Formats: sequence, C-alpha cells, structure tokens
Amino acid sequence: MNNRLPGCSHSAGMDSLLPANGKMLAGNRIIRETTMVRPKKHLGQHFLTDPGIAERITGSLTLEHAQALLEIGPGKGVLTQFLKGRDDIDFYLVEIDNEAVEFLRKEYPALGDHLIGADFLRLDLSQFGERVAIIGNFPYNISSQIFFKVLDNRDRVPEVVGMIQKEVAERLISGPGTKRYGILSVFLQAWYNISYLFTVNPGSFFPPPKVKSSVIRLERNGRTSLGCDEALFRRVVKTAFNQRRKMMRNSLASLLVNLDREDPVFTRRPEELGVEEFIRLTQKIESQNTHSY
Repeated sequence: MNNRLPGCSHSAGMDSLLPANGKMLAGNRIIRETTMVRPKKHLGQHFLTDPGIAERITGSLTLEHAQALLEIGPGKGVLTQFLKGRDDIDFYLVEIDNEAVEFLRKEYPALGDHLIGADFLRLDLSQFGERVAIIGNFPYNISSQIFFKVLDNRDRVPEVVGMIQKEVAERLISGPGTKRYGILSVFLQAWYNISYLFTVNPGSFFPPPKVKSSVIRLERNGRTSLGCDEALFRRVVKTAFNQRRKMMRNSLASLLVNLDREDPVFTRRPEELGVEEFIRLTQKIESQNTHSY
C-alpha cells in the first residue's frame, strides 16, 4: 500500500470540468477551470466539485476542544474557502501534491507558512499545539493509516471530520454482531465516539469514484486509560480478527498458556465482543498468562 498521502483521495478541488463554459459557482466565488492541478491517478485523486457538500462538511466541525485545525489534502481549496476566514481557530493545511501547493499559494497567499507541503503520515502533530482537530477528504487507499495516526495522537486530536469510502465508514461505526465490525472498529471506538453524518454520491467528484463516499465525525470520549497493556490489547484484537471465523480459544491459543480455554469468553468469536469485553479479555490474559508477548 502506498503510504504517501495524496493531495487527497477525494482531493478537495474547486475547479470542475462539468460546465461547458469552464466555470462553476463556489459560494459567492466564480472558479475558472484550470488544468494546473490535474487529478493524478497515482495519488488516487478524486476532486470534490460540489461546494454545497464542502460547506456541509466544514459545518460539521464542532471545534469545542481544539486550539488548531489541520486540513489534510486541501487540493484546490474547496473546503479551505469555508475555513480560511475563521478567527476562532488557528488554521493549517498539509498537502503532498506540489501542483496543488503551488495553486493554493497563489489563490490564498495569506495562508503563508500555515500551508505545509508535506506527507501527513510523516508529520509531527506536536507542531500544531496541544489540541488540533483534523478535517479532510481522505484517500481511500490510506484512510486506515490516517486513523491509526490519529489513534497514536489521540490525546492531541479531540475531533476528526473526514470523508472516506462508504464501506469503510460503515465498518468504523459497526458494533458487535455485525459482519463489518473489525479491528479498526474496536480500536477507534475505544477512544472516540463515531457519528455517521451523510453519504456523498460519485457525481460530486471529478473524476467520479466507482463507489459512494461518507462523511463521519470522531469525537474523543472520556477514556484516559484502557486499564490494560495497550500493546497486548492491540495484539489480542488483531490476532482474534485475523481468524474471525474461529473461536478465540483457537485464534488466541498462543496467548492462553495458563488460562482455561473452556471459559465462556474463549468459546466466542471476535465479532461477538464489544470494546469493554476486549479490554476485560486483555486484562485476564495479562494477569494470568506468563507467556512472553
């Protein structure tokens, strides 16, 4: 998997090839068609062309616990135009596409060094202060990596509003007993409350993707600790779901050296356990298992 952040998988571009006259209305602005920022297949770019959707996305931010806001992959600024004028937040952008960076510097010169030409996945989020919210149209191919980075910075990132593949969004909000419930569902739900906001059809992008997209919001919950070894927790969840059709007494056999495999919890399959049950399971393994992890 390419671990470079595209200008965004649904790159937030303001130009559209839809109108015959090469113009589109974005809020109160007329945006002329340009080929300066071309959608690049190797970056997985699908430019958002609907300013109404863009305004709805940006309006979904609460910013209740953030001092800074970071937009990932602004492309040509279809979200940026609704964010740049806010005076209640310190606004930054990170963009890996050099063409998009050049365009944005010309279109929004006031952004100055708040526009960062870099790969989000390699970015040190501490430079944005103690609390930074994140917004963006996330690339399909690295959306999971973005969320893992958010998890690694969970005490710094109180809120995320992002557009991702609809199937992935449904997976993240799914609970126990559903087929879509999985590893990232458990990890994110342990630390964030996740809301499914709305669906976006392929026609809102250029070029249109083959699948629908969804906008979700993550808001940090009140958890400060799992109450167990987090590395072991992640290992338990990953190991269990990597063999999700098996009972956990089989999938977790290497971790159950000193535990009773007939314990009812071990006769269940991973999709049957909620976050709290996975935490208790990890605590049980941690306290009774002398196996070296």
